Amino acid sequence: MKAETTSTPSTSAFRQALNAWARSDGVMWIYLFKVLIAAGLTLWLAMRLQLPHPSSAVITVFIVMQPQSGQVFAKSVYRLLGTVAGLIAMLALVALFAQERVPFLVCMSVWIGLCTAGAMRYRDMRSYGCVLAGYTAALIGIPAVISPEGAFMSAVMRVLAISLAIICSGIVSAALFPQTTGAAMRNALYNRFGTFAGYVADVLRGKLERHVVESGGVRYAAEAVGLENMRSATAFEDPHMRMRSGRLSRLNSEFMTMTTRLHALSRLLLRLRQRQADVVLSAFDMAQAAFLELLDSVRGQPLTPPDAAAVAERLSALSDHTRVRIREARASLLANAPSEEDRLDFETAAELLFRLVDDLHNYVQTHASLAAPHHVREQWKARFVAKANAMAATVAGVRTALMVLLLSLFWIMTAWPYGGMFASNAAAVAALASSSPMPHKTAQQMAIGAFFGVTVGFFMNFFVFTQLDGYWMLMFALAPVFMLGSFVALRPGYMGYGLGSMVFFCFTSIPDNPPVYDPSNFINNGIAVLLSMATTAAISSILLPPNSAWLWRRLERDLRRQVVRVTSDPLPGLSSRFESATRDLLNQAYGLANGRPQVQKALLGWTFTVQEVGQAIIELRQEQERLPAEPRFAEASPWRQSIRAMGRALARLFLKPSQTNLQRALTAVDQAIACVEAQREPYSQHFDESPLRRIQSFLHFIRTSLLDPHAPLAQYAAPSEPATGIAHAS
Repeated sequence: MKAETTSTPSTSAFRQALNAWARSDGVMWIYLFKVLIAAGLTLWLAMRLQLPHPSSAVITVFIVMQPQSGQVFAKSVYRLLGTVAGLIAMLALVALFAQERVPFLVCMSVWIGLCTAGAMRYRDMRSYGCVLAGYTAALIGIPAVISPEGAFMSAVMRVLAISLAIICSGIVSAALFPQTTGAAMRNALYNRFGTFAGYVADVLRGKLERHVVESGGVRYAAEAVGLENMRSATAFEDPHMRMRSGRLSRLNSEFMTMTTRLHALSRLLLRLRQRQADVVLSAFDMAQAAFLELLDSVRGQPLTPPDAAAVAERLSALSDHTRVRIREARASLLANAPSEEDRLDFETAAELLFRLVDDLHNYVQTHASLAAPHHVREQWKARFVAKANAMAATVAGVRTALMVLLLSLFWIMTAWPYGGMFASNAAAVAALASSSPMPHKTAQQMAIGAFFGVTVGFFMNFFVFTQLDGYWMLMFALAPVFMLGSFVALRPGYMGYGLGSMVFFCFTSIPDNPPVYDPSNFINNGIAVLLSMATTAAISSILLPPNSAWLWRRLERDLRRQVVRVTSDPLPGLSSRFESATRDLLNQAYGLANGRPQVQKALLGWTFTVQEVGQAIIELRQEQERLPAEPRFAEASPWRQSIRAMGRALARLFLKPSQTNLQRALTAVDQAIACVEAQREPYSQHFDESPLRRIQSFLHFIRTSLLDPHAPLAQYAAPSEPATGIAHAS
């Protein structure tokens, strides 16, 4: 009996440890075996179908295989489309310049450059298609310079090999222990709400340091970009998620709006705490108390659609309650005869709080609607807008085109027998690396991986494969190499090593049909591969690398220009476009500035300032759109003209920050506040029923954002200007 009682806890502990392993490392090992099975199945079918180069099919398996099946399907579709586009372009060039090598190589370089620029422009699955369209033309086109009569059959065989690999990868990924992108996205959405609720509560209470709040903003910006990529991939695998695609996009957009609102409110509260506005903070605490209680009740809890429906009902009741509490807190504040600045600070904070509650209510309503196959909230036209810098895309395209052209001319001028391998491989690696955030680092990692892949391949080719007999013996020999390379590729920061080793091990070592064992040919091909990798890494590091100052400065300028856009772009869908563009730009620039904390801090500062001012301008424009047709609200009224003048001043400031432009913007904001004050309704009217008082609160928020001593604009403030800014008319 005693032994039985002692064994039960140990069995339970073992079961818990096994479950924990299955959810972490177990998932990785399942994926590694799936890669091995997919590669083995593809190799067997390629051998049975007598494809001349089975290595092309196996390489495709390692490129398209991902832990989640949706990503596999998405990459497969775009790989096939990109390959077909590249082959069509290559065949057209062969038909035009079959006997003229130089014009052919020039046109091919231009095509590869255009495809690389397209990959930098889109930075999603379309980017992958552009990469394939570029380097497929090089892999088939450069050998066609020597023998153009074989170009068509090479194209056909490549399409067959890639199609075979895509089919095998898709079947294995979906049939064997499937890990779907849809399930991963649902889990991410379920867990995000509880974590975010706790984050909001801590931010509003002032428990978090400034750097923690800023790092949270970066994390949630990256999550928004990642969830949008997952949403795109789920359309390829799950019809249920495809039916909800509009709501998922809406959910992401509403979450971005909510995080912007929270950050704006947190920055305002931080400024109030720094100037010790205790009367305002005390009144605000009265207004937010019930909201904080609700957030604490859902802190850390997953949010399923049924749970979201219950939370939505609570938030609906809380919205009315918050309005009443804000009125009570305002009355308490006014009883203490606050200054005009304190009154406007409270009005602004209360308005941001009320809109934050409303944003959260909209979010959980959309989340709850996911339970139904069809819902009215599916009608959502706004989409996540990725924002790329045109100059960065152009530089990437020109860099790749010049490199391919120069290496091709080197091949022609030297008449190197293996120069075709040298040039085509360099084109492929350059196209692959140029679409990554750090092309020089990716090229360096792939070069090191290629060295190990070629070295192991030489040993396998001439000391192992010659002793084997049959497919199964071949797979037993290949399995350790395949699994080790796939394991390295899964490690964060080591993908280039694993991918480079696997691609070039397969390229140089997997037997052709019929197999040929020629040490001299292998060594020369290996030298060409390694030289091309080293050349690509060197050129990517020297010729305007994306991690240099020129690019993140341009991205910072693009970020500031978002304020210009919100002052002039059409209002429908503007908020969603603004939120997605600012987060995408932050995600890019923050990654490019990796290892430069001061640069990252400056980028974060600009991002948050742009989001604060930009969202306030959007709210101002929306508030003016809703105004009734009364003479005092006419377009030609002085207060509306002053707001338009303020918009122009803000546009100049964010286009070209300077002390003069900052002073002009502050003066324009003060004038707008004074003009609205002159037309404002009496205090007897409730704040939520007074559009001019709401407009005044947004103007005041813009003013406080411009005067934030911790914002990037503080460096342009006049030395004699007090920290609290210029007093405006009351």
